[in-house]
Amino acid sequence: MESRYLGASGFKISAITYGNWLTHGSQIEADAATACVHAALDAGITTFDTADVYANTRAESVLGDALRGHRRQSLEIFTKVFGPTGPKGHNDVGLSRKHILESIDGSLARLGTDYVDLYQAHRYDYFTPLDETMQAFADVVRAGKALYIGVSEWTADELRAAAPLAKELRIQLISNQPQYSALWRVIEAEVVPTSKELGISQIVWSPIAQGVLTGKYLPGKPHPEGSRATDDKGGAGAIRRFLTDDVLTRVQGLQPIAQELSLSLAQLAVAWVLQNENVATAIIGASRPEQVRENVAASGVVIPEELMRRIDDVLGDAVERDPRRTDESSPKFREA
Repeated sequence: MESRYLGASGFKISAITYGNWLTHGSQIEADAATACVHAALDAGITTFDTADVYANTRAESVLGDALRGHRRQSLEIFTKVFGPTGPKGHNDVGLSRKHILESIDGSLARLGTDYVDLYQAHRYDYFTPLDETMQAFADVVRAGKALYIGVSEWTADELRAAAPLAKELRIQLISNQPQYSALWRVIEAEVVPTSKELGISQIVWSPIAQGVLTGKYLPGKPHPEGSRATDDKGGAGAIRRFLTDDVLTRVQGLQPIAQELSLSLAQLAVAWVLQNENVATAIIGASRPEQVRENVAASGVVIPEELMRRIDDVLGDAVERDPRRTDESSPKFREA
């Protein structure tokens, strides 16, 4: 397993991260989740990503249970704060000082650890002053409850505003966690260049576009039983935008390229995101251990430039590139 530095820090993580969004505590039972985590460990994955909002805190608990007994210093554990958990009261959401300081304690208890390696702002909070948020993160770091700070789905302007505050507070803001795949490239125009300038790496989620880039969804055919597209607990909504006949036909056109590299389509998709020098790690999820074992084979793969150009040609205008899509991911209103 290849390891990479995260941002402008001395902190190294595995090039493949195991994440448990939409799986632990939701799609699969705890014993299956534990088997996937152990498969990840066996494959050399040391980095694990979760969030308190996943399955309304259950995902953190399942991950903590699965990692129990493993040497803590050999693991990198990430979690996030923003979304509503518990009874979803008016202070149970966002990046206020109150919510951050209460949420970190809950996350640590569920994960069964004294600290997380990376604590991330899951979205940008338009209702809390940024300096309040960054001061709260600084206090979390100084209390020894997190080692580094990151964000998720922040725009270039938001990163640029946060970086000097982090520097002033003497904490290390080293990562952003955006959606990124061969089909979803909205970070390339603005977020990636800004991140390079600021010493921030990308921890990318959905490198296989919610499973579409595995090639298992065929144009004009029913979706496979038990797949994310048929999951009524949230998976179907996340994948819907990719399930057009045009996109699915183009994905099938990637098969010859994958075969030329002796890769599956899923491995090709993960290897593709890892070619971006600003990407430190790609998050994979799994409902079965064999999916973990397949995807880790993408670590260390180098796709020649000529084949990268062919991938671009095959996918064509099916690729989403509009940088404004990042801003759309952070809520502009509060229900509570």
